[in-house]
Amino acid sequence: MTAPFSPVPTSRTAPPLRRPESDVSTGVGFAGLAGLFVWIAFCRSYPEIAGVLGLGGGLSGERGVLSGPYAALAAMLFTAVPMALWSVLIDKVHLRPSTGIDWKLARPIAEVLPVSVVKLCGLWATWALLAAFYALARWYWSGSYLFAMEVLTIAILPLVILSVPYVIWIDRYLVEPRDATFQFGAFVLGGGVIGREQWDSGTIAKHWRAWAIKGFFGAFMISILPPGFAQIVESSPAQLIANPVEFVMLLVTLLFVIDVQIGTVGYLLTLRPLDSHIRSGNPFLAGWLAALLCYPPFVWGIIGPNDQILSYEFATPGWAHWFAGNDALLWAWGGVLLLLTGIYAWATVVFGIRFSNLTYRGVLTHGPYRFTRHPAYLSKNLFWWASVLPFLVTNGSLADAIRNSVFLLVVNGIYYWRAQTEEAHLLAEDPKYRDYHAWMEQHGMITAPLARLKRMLTGSPAPRREETHPFPAE
Repeated sequence: MTAPFSPVPTSRTAPPLRRPESDVSTGVGFAGLAGLFVWIAFCRSYPEIAGVLGLGGGLSGERGVLSGPYAALAAMLFTAVPMALWSVLIDKVHLRPSTGIDWKLARPIAEVLPVSVVKLCGLWATWALLAAFYALARWYWSGSYLFAMEVLTIAILPLVILSVPYVIWIDRYLVEPRDATFQFGAFVLGGGVIGREQWDSGTIAKHWRAWAIKGFFGAFMISILPPGFAQIVESSPAQLIANPVEFVMLLVTLLFVIDVQIGTVGYLLTLRPLDSHIRSGNPFLAGWLAALLCYPPFVWGIIGPNDQILSYEFATPGWAHWFAGNDALLWAWGGVLLLLTGIYAWATVVFGIRFSNLTYRGVLTHGPYRFTRHPAYLSKNLFWWASVLPFLVTNGSLADAIRNSVFLLVVNGIYYWRAQTEEAHLLAEDPKYRDYHAWMEQHGMITAPLARLKRMLTGSPAPRREETHPFPAE
C-alpha cells in the first residue's frame, strides 16, 4: 500500500492551543552526549592514563590513543547507559502505560513459561532469517560492512543466551505477553503445536516490518561507526585551528559522530522497560521506497559521485575551492555549515534512545522539532546546497551547472516524499502526533510560514477549530 502524498487534510484539523508534550525528555539525549564525550576524552588521553597506571604499550612499547573500531563500538555503551539510567531513574519511563507492562502482575514462571517458549522460538527464528539475509546479500561482505558482520557474529551467542531469562522475566509483567513475537513463534511452530487461531497474519507482518527495519539499518549504522570516531580521537584541533576548512570539517565530523553514535543506540536499544520499543513500522510501500533510496545498497548507482544517476557534484570542487584565499569568508561559510550540521545532530540527540527510520516509537515535540517537523531532513538538504554549491562548476559548462542543480532538487524531492510518508504513518498511529502536526501548521517557526505558502499556492482553506477532533482516537 502506498501513502497519499498529502497525508492529512489540514483544513479539517483543529489546532491545539498548546504544543503537545514530548514523549522524550530533553535530559535523555544530553545524558548520552555527556557519556560519549567522556569516552572520547578517555580514548584521546589513553597514553597519559596508561602511563600513570603503568599499563603496557603492547609489542612496540608505545601507547597510542584508542581509535580502533572496537573503541568506536564501546562508545555506544558509554552513550546508552547514561540515557537508559536517565530514562528509568529520572523520567521513570518503565512506569508508563505505553510500555505495556504492569509491574504488579508478577505471574509465576510456570504460568508464563509456555508463552515464553513460543516467543523465544519466534525470536530465534527471526534472527536466523536475518542471518540468512546477511549471508545472501553480497554487499555485507566487503568494505565497511565487514565490521558490522564481525560484530553481529560475535554478538549472536550472548544474545541467544540472554534472551532466555529476559523473555521469561518480561512475560511475567506484560499485560499482553502474546505479542507479535509470540504470534510469529506460533506460526513457526505450526498449528499442530499451538493452534492456528493463536496467530494473526497482520500481526506477523507488523513483527517483520519492525525487525526488517532493525536488521537493515542496525547493520548499516554499526558499519559506519569506526571511521569518524577514529578521525576525532586521532585529530589535533590545535594544529588545525589556523586552517578554516580543516578545522570546520573536523567539527562537522564530530557532529556526525554524535549523530551516528546516538542513532545506532536507538536502533539497537528497543526495549519495553525503557518504553523505547517499536510500536509499529511504516506500513506504506512509498515510505520504504523513499527511505531505502537514501541508503546502500539502493543508493549506489542512484545518488552520489559522477557516475551515479542523480549526481549533483559534477565538476564541483565545493565551498572550500571557491572561497579559498579569503579566510573571513571561509570562517563565515564554515559557520553556516556547522550550524546546519549542528541542527542535524541535535535532531538525533533529542530522540535519546528512540531514534530509527520508518518507525513509530512515540512523539517528539521538543528541541528542533519545535520549529519544524523535519529538522534533520531540512538541515541535511540545505547542507548539501551550501557545501557542494552545485551551480558553480570548474569546467564553465552552464549545462553541467543546471544538471547539478536539477539533480540536487530531485534528491530534495525524495526527502520531501520521505517526510510525507513518515507523517502519513504517524498521523494514523497517534492522536498526539495529529495534535502536534496541527499545532505546527499554525505555530511552527519554519513549518507555519511554509504551510501558509502551500495553502496560498493550492487554494486550500486554513485550519479551523472544531468542537470535536476530526480524527478517531484509536
